[in-house]
Amino acid sequence: MALPRMPTLFLSHGSPLLAIADSAARRFLSTLGSRLPRPEAIVVLSAHHDAERVEVTSSARPATIHDFGGFPRELYELEYRAPGHPELAARVRDLLLDEDIDAALEPRRGLDHGAWVPLLLMYPAADLPVVQVSIDSARDPAWHLALGRALRPLRESGVLVIGSGGATHNLGLYMYAAGRGDDAAPPAWVAEFNDWLADAIDAGRYDDLLHYRTRAPYAAENHPTQEHFLPLFATLGAARDEEHGERIHASYDRGLLSLDDYAFGLAA
Repeated sequence: MALPRMPTLFLSHGSPLLAIADSAARRFLSTLGSRLPRPEAIVVLSAHHDAERVEVTSSARPATIHDFGGFPRELYELEYRAPGHPELAARVRDLLLDEDIDAALEPRRGLDHGAWVPLLLMYPAADLPVVQVSIDSARDPAWHLALGRALRPLRESGVLVIGSGGATHNLGLYMYAAGRGDDAAPPAWVAEFNDWLADAIDAGRYDDLLHYRTRAPYAAENHPTQEHFLPLFATLGAARDEEHGERIHASYDRGLLSLDDYAFGLAA
């Protein structure tokens, strides 16, 4: 029996508190896994695994990395004990090398919070193998599009490809807005960028997305650095050209971090 072609996702993981604090984004991710075809394995590209050479986690038992500080103790006690998949990791590396993208296996690194927090909500049983692939924030969106395109064949084998970052990510302003709640209205400069992104994906304006830095309103204000936006382009690359992209969730944290999520190739 043929495996279903898996969709590809871009998820905004927001604060690590997403794992334990109630929010619209948390409630959505807690139902998302059950709405998707069950994958054979997961490949996730996180904004928090940033390397000059692409690293592919190849441990059979990847550790849970608590790569953050100043949060409640409960968060540090969480462990996501999903198995790794060394054979899949080797295939990922080979697919990248075949496209002249330098890549190497990394058996020592575990899963950072950009990977395990969304997966903890989507697949709390932690029974699906997970392989993490690094981004390179020194590279441009087109390079990450090619990175994702190299991973496209995995979807035919039942592998769910996820890019984990943020639709908007001005962390400096977010940290100074601790008094704002989830229901705080976004300022115009956040809403305009967020709406532009949703419209560009819905209309398939991928050239505009690749040049978002000069074409999107308030791009630099919403992404002072690019690392949280770059996983989107890997998601786009893993999608087929004819597959429609759609926003599957929309909410904000403090009105400053958009926690919007997108899917490509999601069956109706």
